[in-house]
Order: sequence, then structure tokens, then C-alpha cells
Amino acid sequence: MPQSFAAMYAHIIFSTKNREPSIDASWQPRLYEYIGGIAKNNNLVLLSAGGVADHVHLLISIGREWSVADLVRLLKSNSSKWVHEEIPGNQSFAWQAGYGAFSVSQSQVPSVKKYIAGQEQHHLLKTFKEEFLEFLKKHDLPYDERYVWD
Repeated sequence: MPQSFAAMYAHIIFSTKNREPSIDASWQPRLYEYIGGIAKNNNLVLLSAGGVADHVHLLISIGREWSVADLVRLLKSNSSKWVHEEIPGNQSFAWQAGYGAFSVSQSQVPSVKKYIAGQEQHHLLKTFKEEFLEFLKKHDLPYDERYVWD
């Protein structure tokens, strides 16, 4: 076959350093727009972005030339730099060291978009820690909780 094709979707989740509530609602939409621009400039498609003050959820269509680790590194480093440069008083802003990345089938893209859009409501009832551990369990990922949080 002379061409390579890929249709991969990932639900990526990462939090602020120490889960500090440092993403203010006043600039949160601009952060997501910027992350979308990073994705677009690198032949990726941000399908949905959402979250609350201490973490983000991203649904991304990943091209065939990207690994998840490289993609997350790109998004976190560039968006952190943007916060430092564009949001006054946030020079100490940082993302956590790790992340969660979960595969999404094409048929589940609409439900993941809906889930991401409902983050504000969702987190009235559940903490980020509870939510993230549920994702690990749902995807049968072994973990030692002593090493999940930084």
C-alpha cells in the first residue's frame, strides 16, 4: 500500500501541579483555544476540551506520525509557556508530571465529547482523584496509588 492511514482518538487527562485550582474560569476558554491551535499547527485535531480549575480533558484525533507521549509533551509544554506569558500573575503555573491517555473508538466520540462538556456539573459530585482512579479501573490499568499523584 503506497499510503499510510490512521484514525486514532485519545481522551487525554492531566492536572495542574499538585492539583492546585490554578485554571481560572476567566481565561480557561482561551487556554483551550490555544491548545486547539497547538494541535492544528501539528496536524492534530482537538475535537473537544474541557475541565475545571485543577485539570483538563482533551479529545484529540491523533495523526499517524505522533506518539501519545510526544503529543502530551507538546501540549503541556506549549500551553504552560502560554499561561506564563499571557496570563498575569501565573508564572508559577505548571502541569503535573504525568497524564492519562485512553483510547476512544469512533462510535464513542460523541459520548466522550458530551462527557468532557459536562465537567463542571460532573465535578460538583466527584473529585479529580475519584474520577481519574475510575478511569484507570475502567480501562483495567494496574496502578499503585502511591505513585499516581505528584
